[in-house]
Amino acid sequence: MSYAAAGVDIDAADAAKRDMARLLEPRDPRILNGVGPFATLIDATFPEYRHPVIVFKTEEPGSKQKLAVAHGAYRSLCFDLVNHLVNDIVVMGALPVAVQDAIICGSLQPGAVTAMVAGLAEACRAQECSLTGGETSEQPGVLEPGTYVLAASVVGVVERKAVIDGSRIAPGDTVLALASNGVHTNGYSLVRRLLQEDPSLAARPLGKSSVLDALLVPHRCYLPALRPCLTGEHLHGLAHVTGGGIADNLSRVLPAGTAAEIDLSRIAVPEIFAVLRAAGSLPDAEMLRVFNVGAGMLAVVAAGSEGAVRSAAGAAGVACYPVGRIVEADAAAPDRVTFRGALRWRTV
Repeated sequence: MSYAAAGVDIDAADAAKRDMARLLEPRDPRILNGVGPFATLIDATFPEYRHPVIVFKTEEPGSKQKLAVAHGAYRSLCFDLVNHLVNDIVVMGALPVAVQDAIICGSLQPGAVTAMVAGLAEACRAQECSLTGGETSEQPGVLEPGTYVLAASVVGVVERKAVIDGSRIAPGDTVLALASNGVHTNGYSLVRRLLQEDPSLAARPLGKSSVLDALLVPHRCYLPALRPCLTGEHLHGLAHVTGGGIADNLSRVLPAGTAAEIDLSRIAVPEIFAVLRAAGSLPDAEMLRVFNVGAGMLAVVAAGSEGAVRSAAGAAGVACYPVGRIVEADAAAPDRVTFRGALRWRTV
């Protein structure tokens, strides 16, 4: 009996890790060591900040990773994870410094794992941060061969006076939607159920590609669209629209005494959502609770600041437009976010 016979080949894992090492050479001088040490060292002096605040977040791409791995979409999956992570700290006003991953599998397949590390490194470079050596764990008997669980954490930094926490949100502010590029990383347990019940759905034409292609588009990163406004006075609050949809996520940043009114008719809904709605005969309330329906990020801005935020987003290729306003909260109202109008679904 041996460890290899039990399903873990240390020699194969070591060879894969040596191949990964070339993808993880630190380019940021703040990263003080590379692959090999038991933990990553980051120089936390941040001389460009007067009072730096460290921002830390852990995330995983949900059950979308099962769909992505089944179709060999490793690069797409890695951009999903990194972009989701970066969005979750951008809403606090922070810029990413380093991402550290964890890849857990039933049987280590060097080609797949190396592709994931390469994808993670590329996604980090796109957002001007570093991928540091994380964890690769082979767990036969816990996960089936070919099954992967991918997760990661991000470390970011923000000047304390520039933290965006929603505390400046006030009645009269405008709510802007920054367009999503599709389903992002939420609702895929429902999506996979729809694909299971109708396997032909995946290959159905959608624009110049297919429904499956649309479902595997990586989660959009909003850092390039928001970076020019992070240190100014324009942004009073940001909400990354993930699980729970517009209402649940916008509610997380509203201070006491405020509420939001959102006009659903103003949201530009990508066609993929109309396809999913029709495939599952899903009511609008369910679509709004599960998906972003086209609004991947919401920005609450001061009156008169709409133009600056929309211009910055447009320069990054992200459509940005008003969808609502902040009002005084009605103490008797059960919801902090209310909807008016109706979503405009494309004909499918």
